[in-house]
Amino acid sequence: MLKDMLVRDWMTRNIVSVASDTPITTTHAVMKDNNIRRLPVIDRGKLVGIITIGDIREASPSTATTLNIWELNYLWSQILVKEVMSKEVLTVSADEPMINAANMMLTQKVSGLPVLDKNRKVIGIVTESDIFRMVVKSQAEDI
Repeated sequence: MLKDMLVRDWMTRNIVSVASDTPITTTHAVMKDNNIRRLPVIDRGKLVGIITIGDIREASPSTATTLNIWELNYLWSQILVKEVMSKEVLTVSADEPMINAANMMLTQKVSGLPVLDKNRKVIGIVTESDIFRMVVKSQAEDI
C-alpha cells in the first residue's frame, strides 16, 4: 500500500554534500560528476542549508558583460556556497510516510528533502526521483 511506505525505504542513503565555504565552481563539478541536482550543505556535522543546480545557474556570470572569459571564471570561482544556498531547509524524518514527504514537496514546491535522524544528523535525501521510483514499483506490483 502506498500509504504504508516509509521514507527510510526509498531515500538515498549515500548522500553527497558540501560545506558552506566550498566554491560554487567546485560544487557545480561535484553535481555534474555525480549527476545530481541538489546537495545538502553540512558544516561540522550540522545541516546549514541546501544548494541546487538552479542556485548555481542564478549565480553564474551573465554573458551581457564587458569582462573576458578569464575574468568571469575568476569572479565565479570566488562565490561560495553560503552566498547562494537556501538557509531555510525543509526536512523529513526517516519514519515519515512517503506520501507525507511527497505532499510536502508538492505544496512547498521543492524537489528534495534531506532526511534527518533523531539527533538532527543528515542520514539521507528523498527526491522527486525516489517518489517516481516508488510509484512505478508499487504500480508494477499491482499488475
